[in-house]
Amino acid sequence: MVNPTTLLAVLICWMSLVAPARTAEENDYYRLVSVAVAETSSSSRAKNWKPAPDGLALEVSGLAVLDDRRVAVAIRKGEVWILEGVYDEPPTNVKFRRFASALHEPLGLLKHGDSFYTAQRSELTQIRDTDKDGEADEYLTVAKGWGVTGGYHEYAYGPKLDRDGNLWITLNIGMGLKGAQLDRTIQDPILGYRQGRWRGWGMKVSQDGDLIPVCAGMRSPSGIGANADGDMFYTDQQGNWVATNSLHHMRTGAFFHHVESLASMSEEGSPISGVRKVTSGLPYPQAMKQFPQLRPPAVWFPYKKAGQSATDIMLDESNGKFGPFAGQLFVGEFTQAAMNRVFLEKVNGKYQGACFPFRSRFASAVLRMSQGTDGSVFVGLTNRGWSSLGTASYGLQRLVWTGEVPFEIKEMRARSDGFELLFTKPVNREIALANSSYEMSSHTYLYHSTYGSDEIQNQELTARRVTVSDDALTVRLYIDGLRELFVHELVASHIRSQTGEPLLHPYAWYTLNRIPDE
Repeated sequence: MVNPTTLLAVLICWMSLVAPARTAEENDYYRLVSVAVAETSSSSRAKNWKPAPDGLALEVSGLAVLDDRRVAVAIRKGEVWILEGVYDEPPTNVKFRRFASALHEPLGLLKHGDSFYTAQRSELTQIRDTDKDGEADEYLTVAKGWGVTGGYHEYAYGPKLDRDGNLWITLNIGMGLKGAQLDRTIQDPILGYRQGRWRGWGMKVSQDGDLIPVCAGMRSPSGIGANADGDMFYTDQQGNWVATNSLHHMRTGAFFHHVESLASMSEEGSPISGVRKVTSGLPYPQAMKQFPQLRPPAVWFPYKKAGQSATDIMLDESNGKFGPFAGQLFVGEFTQAAMNRVFLEKVNGKYQGACFPFRSRFASAVLRMSQGTDGSVFVGLTNRGWSSLGTASYGLQRLVWTGEVPFEIKEMRARSDGFELLFTKPVNREIALANSSYEMSSHTYLYHSTYGSDEIQNQELTARRVTVSDDALTVRLYIDGLRELFVHELVASHIRSQTGEPLLHPYAWYTLNRIPDE
């Protein structure tokens, strides 16, 4: 008689051989821990979630990691809170302590030295606890001087610190200004555009406290951050003059999209001058020829495919504690409650690169991100004023790498005759060598005053030749028909690893501003 235990073991073994393997999911590699999140959906303006005794609505608008126990959180209500016990799993004993209050919609938070810094609507503020009692008692104006007309969209974001010790902020364009609001605007005498002073500009504040205008053309520049080389970037969101979401390298005198920011072009200190005519209604490559001050983004995020409203920028500085993407940028996504990943490279001295999907299904809109001491990422959520995917209106989550490496396209580099793909795991050589394993196309956008743009001038592309490196980690695609200032879309859903894994995210979008010489 067969032993029942033996029979059961044989049955389990057989089932494991014939049963299809479970498809890997994002959560297998990067899991979400809810530190303080509403358990049920609610209106973004409701006060029905009370994680703290006084009814705190944790609409996270700024986020700063303090140490291996605490984070500081700015909220839309105008307060800064210190949360302790945020790394605990499960985080059932998180302690909330209010540190600062009476702020006007702070949309960023930086801990630098013994102080916090935040951008309010009308000023950049330094906040200190001078008597060391755990609560702020000193609020100092670091910089001011930009226009505030009373328009709803006149947000101020930041600050972020650069390698030279300057503080950077970005200023939202005013939208739908009317009545008395228009009386508080300025007007450029050449182009006639009206906006609040320095609206739609990137600004830096020197260590001496000087407010310095750097670049213009921003619409809704919610995210600011530095890359691994210390250069500063911002994200913008689709709208009038902005074809789709985008990532831009901020540098002196650059103009990007939104022409109403040029209302400040003639102001003292403006590094932009000489714009006498604005071109509208042309594809970007043509518009840039006729509008020489116009600068392309480093990366376009195709609408809906790679998000609908880009937010914060975070550099992975974990040296591998957050997985295989050290040194790359992560960009928050509001509407889709997600994060995207960006690989950047310089070609002929200018930035360009690829964006990839990374992690979806956050509890609410992703607005702020900050990397913890253990490499995990704290994610601040709030969907005030706009809808997003997810079940909550606000909260704080933590994204933790499980230690398992996902099968992904790690890097996508431009070459003179195609692209080079670096994978996180060796590829199946036979599949990778097949031209049919790759679907590619390219497109551009219209530069115009209308809200957003469809993908235009689409062209299918074919890999005429494919090579695979000896270690099977690098694939070289030889492609005819590359076009400068076009987005090149790659779909590699047929690719498998040597162990049979499909790519976790088989999509990539490379913004090819310049074709390399080699």
